[in-house]
Amino acid sequence: MNTVNARRPFVYLCIAGVLALGSAVITGLTPPPAPPSTATQEAPPPAPAAGCEQQKVDSLRPEGPLPPPGQMPPGSTMDTILKRDRLIAGVDQGKYRLGFRNPTNGELEGSDIDVVKMIAQAIFGDPNKVQYVVLNIADRAQAAADGRVDVVVNSFTVTCERQKLVEFSTAYVAAAQKILVPTASGVTDVKQLAGQRVCTSRGSTTEVVLRKPEYNLDVVTYPNLPDCVLDLQRGRVAAVSSDDIILAGLAAQDPQTRVVGGALDEARYAVGMNKSQPDLVRFVNAVLEKGRDDGSLLASNQKWMGQQLQVVPRPAEAAYRD
Repeated sequence: MNTVNARRPFVYLCIAGVLALGSAVITGLTPPPAPPSTATQEAPPPAPAAGCEQQKVDSLRPEGPLPPPGQMPPGSTMDTILKRDRLIAGVDQGKYRLGFRNPTNGELEGSDIDVVKMIAQAIFGDPNKVQYVVLNIADRAQAAADGRVDVVVNSFTVTCERQKLVEFSTAYVAAAQKILVPTASGVTDVKQLAGQRVCTSRGSTTEVVLRKPEYNLDVVTYPNLPDCVLDLQRGRVAAVSSDDIILAGLAAQDPQTRVVGGALDEARYAVGMNKSQPDLVRFVNAVLEKGRDDGSLLASNQKWMGQQLQVVPRPAEAAYRD
């Protein structure tokens, strides 16, 4: 089941050019109002509280081996999902090689989608029993906190501020924030962009980093990163910034761009879930442990990122607090 929420049209970039794609409405869900589709230079998101990074906590340890697919513990969150006959997952469909809609077959694909399918496989024995909900970057935490989705698998970086709203799994991959620039620009470092327009996703951790005074950047934000790339192609911004894993997919779509510079920040992607469902968090962590042990997480990274990144990110090591 691959129905996708259509709260907004979206832009999907491919090698041949730009394709405008539509999507179907998910029944039974009430999405929040769609944000404006134009760029904004509104007030930046609040900076993390002092000492916030030190307050970031590890995840919950799995409780023994995974139960057989189709045989979830009675009364558990997984049993509720099993009886519903579908996992509801918040994802992206505009991040090439992470979460994107393949224009040739209409299917959602990418390394994030592989993680969703691992979870569905563990619950149902069928990786395709998934109802996908497309989320803007800024909507991810609230969608999990409100219970509109069971899991958020959408290049979701663990931060202590977000942990106030959602519970995260262990990280399944590590990334580094960099910049994407036109190859002909000659730019090799963010310092060369002082005073210029740099675009990123609204509400992302990337935005917070770019707004640091030492970079002196004119930060432009959109709900979705492909809109930033369109502005880059049209010369409206000098660079796009995001995690190297995301930028690798964008560079693969536009060979006239390249990923440059040192790491501005580091990020660990994890699965976001409702704080009132610790059993699901432990279950997902068991799924990720299996993916680390059998090599399926690394194989997914190699499949989707190996051609663009010299060093393919390895699955992040698990860290538990109990």
